Amino acid sequence: MDIRSQFNPDVLDPMETASIDELRAHQLDRLKWTVQHAYHNVPMYKARFDQLGLHPDDITSLDDLAKLPFTTKTDLRDNYPYGMFATPVEQVVRLHASSGTTGKPTVVGYTQNDIDTWANIVARSIRAAGGRRGDKLHNAYGYGLFTGGLGAHYGAERLGCTVIPMSGGQTEKQVRLITDFQPDIIMVTPSYMLNIADEMERQGVDPHKLKLRLGIFGAEPWTDELRKKVEERMGMRAMDIYGLSEIMGPGVAMECAETQDGPTVWEDHFYPEIIDPNTGEVLPDGEMGELVFTSLSKEALPMIRYRTRDLTRLLPGTARRMRRIDKITGRSDDMMIIRGVNVFPTQIEEEVLKIPHFSESYEIHLYRKGNMDGMEVHVELRPEHQALVDSEVHNLVKKLCHHIKSSIGISVAVNVRDIGSISRSEGKAKRVFDQR
Repeated sequence: MDIRSQFNPDVLDPMETASIDELRAHQLDRLKWTVQHAYHNVPMYKARFDQLGLHPDDITSLDDLAKLPFTTKTDLRDNYPYGMFATPVEQVVRLHASSGTTGKPTVVGYTQNDIDTWANIVARSIRAAGGRRGDKLHNAYGYGLFTGGLGAHYGAERLGCTVIPMSGGQTEKQVRLITDFQPDIIMVTPSYMLNIADEMERQGVDPHKLKLRLGIFGAEPWTDELRKKVEERMGMRAMDIYGLSEIMGPGVAMECAETQDGPTVWEDHFYPEIIDPNTGEVLPDGEMGELVFTSLSKEALPMIRYRTRDLTRLLPGTARRMRRIDKITGRSDDMMIIRGVNVFPTQIEEEVLKIPHFSESYEIHLYRKGNMDGMEVHVELRPEHQALVDSEVHNLVKKLCHHIKSSIGISVAVNVRDIGSISRSEGKAKRVFDQR
């Protein structure tokens, strides 16, 4: 059966409107298949199960998932490049990989069914965000081994959009094509959207006169404060898409236009858990912890209890019965410990953006003075405030220092840099510079 024929761009999928009981029964059927598939085809999983005295037949309910071992990024690197594949490599029609900046890249593979499933899920996501057949979509996610560009591209085409495959970079050209082609939707990282907005400002392009009505932003954590800034500057709705390469790519979860209250997890394909990142204990819905996913329909690379390191909580469904994830506050491996206080970059971003005189570009510099850790936040004034006198800038610095101290509990130094001196991102922004 051609899986592409199962997607109708004009109506919701049956599982989007299914009852909770129907959804849970569907998940259990798919979980049993996934566990069998992984056990019999991935040596690492068979060894882990056997070590725990588990057999796939022991999985008879969704609660039994907690018995299964976790999978980590290290497991993919240890089995580089194809050791985690559950299908022969000749059945894999596409490979993607991480950048490998902290070690061997993590390699992910897709059968043709996986590619079609992914396209359907991303199409579902764009539709849930408010995209429709016939919309023009400017895709500024990077193409290549990164899953963002091609994942968004095939999903947009599956929905029936006209795709402009711009990829990242060439910011001046981005603005020219947006102005000339008049797309309805843009898909891009939120930090690079700000770069595009700055370039529009430089070129004298008024974004409120463009046809763009919808931005679908993902691939990095971003705050509601940043959402407000983007929506105000661009005159469009900013929607949150979530995904990660190891689980599928973009489209694992998507914010719905009806509520705009956090990404809905497409639970018919990805089963979410929240665990205590220190103990691995499964936490109840509503409690903050580390997000864990088990894939339910992947052929080439099934993932059982993959630890994402993303920190969030599971919330009840609203626009759909499937559960939502709250805004990602950060990653457990991005957490900075400053004088005993746990700090995430998104917390600093939220405080910076509360002061309208500062731009959305910022950096966090960590240093050590003697035996003490310190933090310096680098910010820029927005161009319309560049004429402020020193005393006014000093008052803004004091205000930001006070906000950070009050909300996070640490004292920081603030360095106001020249306008344009903080590097702009063409993909995922680098915010933290650790000189300790």
